[in-house]
Amino acid sequence: MNKVFKVGLVGCGHIAETYFRAHKYFNNFKIIKCADIKLEAAKKCAKKYGIKYLSVKELLNDKEIEVILNLTVPKAHYEISSKSLKANKHCYCEKPMAVTFTDGLKLHKLAKKNKLYLGNAPDTFLGAGLQTSKELIQKNLIGKIELGSAFFAFPGVQSYHPNPESWFDKKAGGPVIDMGPYYLTALVNLLGPVEKVLATTKKVFNQRTIGIGPRKGKKFKVNCSTSYYAHLSFKNGRIINLTLSFDVTNHKKNHIELYGTKGSMIVPDPNMFGGSVYISREFGGKWKEYQTHKKLLGKINIRNKSGRLNESHTNANYRGAGLSEMLYSIENNKKHRCNSELSLHVLEIIESIMQSAKSKKEKIIKTQFVLPKSFTEKEIRNIKKL
Repeated sequence: MNKVFKVGLVGCGHIAETYFRAHKYFNNFKIIKCADIKLEAAKKCAKKYGIKYLSVKELLNDKEIEVILNLTVPKAHYEISSKSLKANKHCYCEKPMAVTFTDGLKLHKLAKKNKLYLGNAPDTFLGAGLQTSKELIQKNLIGKIELGSAFFAFPGVQSYHPNPESWFDKKAGGPVIDMGPYYLTALVNLLGPVEKVLATTKKVFNQRTIGIGPRKGKKFKVNCSTSYYAHLSFKNGRIINLTLSFDVTNHKKNHIELYGTKGSMIVPDPNMFGGSVYISREFGGKWKEYQTHKKLLGKINIRNKSGRLNESHTNANYRGAGLSEMLYSIENNKKHRCNSELSLHVLEIIESIMQSAKSKKEKIIKTQFVLPKSFTEKEIRNIKKL
């Protein structure tokens, strides 16, 4: 029987419900207290889930809490994670680990110094969709991967988030910070570390309108670029073209396509856990489907439209898997998969894309990470409520 870790949540906003839902799926953690810079948000969260609310300072200093779950807005990630580690608590943070590489590196070093675990979303690469993609690549079904494309585009965060302004801040906004972690984490887990990037960018709209919640219809200013096109060169010679945009009404492109010497692969949505993988091994040939809905982290668990409007219904969403896997690793003295080396590499790519787009020059990626091992069904059974 696994130890059940006592978790304190900081940041009672839009994403919190997804992690409370994870109590149904994973057996080794329980969120028992919450805090938010807005006390009313913490009170509302505590009442809804039957837990205790505290001030942020009180929660960070609470001796009962073993792990901090940091669900604050991106620009607050560094501050809360840093304070958590200084309070001698393990920390798992929503993506990205920080909004600057310098701050991310500080967190990585602080966790190492204090001998604490620091985990970061996204954990979607642990899901059946991306793990099946990895398995099929390892079986050499499409040969040596040389090229590929990754594409994310939609109208913007303001369409589903009641408080979207922070995603459009000058330093902490845009699609690279919002959606980049999903696509880049998926790509480096499938293809290895990135060596250099070259990018360009554009801002299409100077103003946005909030589309949901009590402030629906309110306009706000856009202070960052909202579309990025990046050329990613990997250490093993692979080349991927990445598009991330908040400026597209609709499209019919696949999330990720990989092109090998023996065939091509369509990788499912890296923002979710399930979805089928498709492979074609001849020009003009049919696409063979590899379904994942019978796997533990691929089973459909969103049959009705979710309260989070960016979730696909009839899909699989097991957010919290990364937190659970980290806690299992703590108990068993293992290295966790959603670790700070991986997140720091992704953060350096994100910052380099933004810097390259501004300078119009290629940026070299210096960080390295050890490619996480496949997350097997046997290992998932250790943490999954069955």
